[in-house]
Amino acid sequence: MAAGHGRRVASMSWSPRKSLEAVREEAASAGLVRALGPVQLVLIGVGCIVGAGVYVMTGTAAANYAGPAVVLSFVLAAFACGLTAMCYAELSSVLPVSGASYTYAYASLGEVWAWALAWMLMLEFGLAGAALAVGFSGYLASLLGDFGLHIPDALARSTLVATVAGPDTRFALNASVNLPALLALVAVALVLVRGVRHSAAINTMLVLCKIGILILFVAFGAPHVEPSHWTPFVPPSEGGFRYGPAGVLRGASVVFFAYLGFEAVATAASEARKPQRDVPVGILGALVISTLIYAAVAAVLTGLVPFRQLGVPDPIALAVGAIRRPVLAIFVKAGALTGLGSVLLVNTYGQSRICFAMSRDGLLPPVFSRLHPRFATPAAGTAILAAISATAAAILPIALLADLVSIGTAFVFCVVAVSVMWLRNARPDLHRPFRVPLGGVRIGGTWIGTVPVLAIVFCLAMMAPVLLDIGGRAIAGDRIPATILALYLAAGAIIYAGYGRRYSHLRRAIA
Repeated sequence: MAAGHGRRVASMSWSPRKSLEAVREEAASAGLVRALGPVQLVLIGVGCIVGAGVYVMTGTAAANYAGPAVVLSFVLAAFACGLTAMCYAELSSVLPVSGASYTYAYASLGEVWAWALAWMLMLEFGLAGAALAVGFSGYLASLLGDFGLHIPDALARSTLVATVAGPDTRFALNASVNLPALLALVAVALVLVRGVRHSAAINTMLVLCKIGILILFVAFGAPHVEPSHWTPFVPPSEGGFRYGPAGVLRGASVVFFAYLGFEAVATAASEARKPQRDVPVGILGALVISTLIYAAVAAVLTGLVPFRQLGVPDPIALAVGAIRRPVLAIFVKAGALTGLGSVLLVNTYGQSRICFAMSRDGLLPPVFSRLHPRFATPAAGTAILAAISATAAAILPIALLADLVSIGTAFVFCVVAVSVMWLRNARPDLHRPFRVPLGGVRIGGTWIGTVPVLAIVFCLAMMAPVLLDIGGRAIAGDRIPATILALYLAAGAIIYAGYGRRYSHLRRAIA
């Protein structure tokens, strides 16, 4: 006992852990309403996953990296995310709490790791929301153009513009701001402030609408597919990550961030009626449905339009134009707007609940956990987060946003996998309604799970091309992506050292 106690104190000195009992007690007293069932959780997951990945990033990944083999990119990303989804499902069945992976890390790896993960989560959710809003703006401009209405470029383009020249992507400043993207996030914040019941009902309507529109696109587009557009399926490499097998992997890293929906479903555990049963169903169900939709849409998209032409904000609208059905084009663009709107809704919801959990732990100011007296939602915190994402959407291009979000996604997924193994070793006695399959091995008395290890390996494989690409650009003189990432990480370290560590409730309790 003395040795074990000593190890525990040593751990607490730099990264204290929160006990599982404390986590569950806090979840019970959070004040959030348990109103979500399994179908709503699946729809929340689909609502978050099927969005920018299919409506926007499919075109970017095909045009710049994978060509028609973007279908393989989606399968590869889905396999990596499927391994992580099972880790999420086990942890959420043990700890059905708000904060999801952040709370898992706090209870397993300690406060410092929890903060690092949460900071990357905020990068994910914040920039993913911005990327979605940029895609929303592109489809809105295209739809309005069909009716003879045009948004001036100065109000519809980001301040930072991405241009592709050969194997390189360059960024330059432009005298413009993406106003529709900014306003889209403001509207989403207003909906979320009203409460989870209203948000879930609106999300259900939007998800059903966008799935129906995508099915229409596949059904009408499939007969018009030109098989010659799929040849060669994997285009020859043109250097770097532009096409070839390396391009397929790079394409997977681009669309990888779309599967952030797992985090949103796990975060909703504190508002689920039967979280131990319903959250794993929501996570795994959303993965299967979303992957089938992605693969079908990507195959039809690249069969309708030569892949090099798909690097636009509204690739599906471009593909529908090739069918020459103007009425269908209007429906598809309207469906894209509802689809991106639903992801924006769920994405901002997940970000607000992560910050809610951090604020309750004292790591962020109390404004993020202060509930609205009428709607019982973290209204002020939601508004602040939406404003930050809106600013990013107005000034940053979607190509840069997707890369930065994918880095955060891979890091968070790795920590979730590690947390599964830590909890299996530290608390083997816990009841686990869901367990990751394929078992594992014991090395020196420590359980090493097959699925968690594979999840870590594949997530690192998703992260590596992005980091190599950003590093290569920095060496070549294009330092904007690397600078943004470095400044963000430095800001996280400064805020934790100056505020989070000082006001941490757990550290104060220990002291």
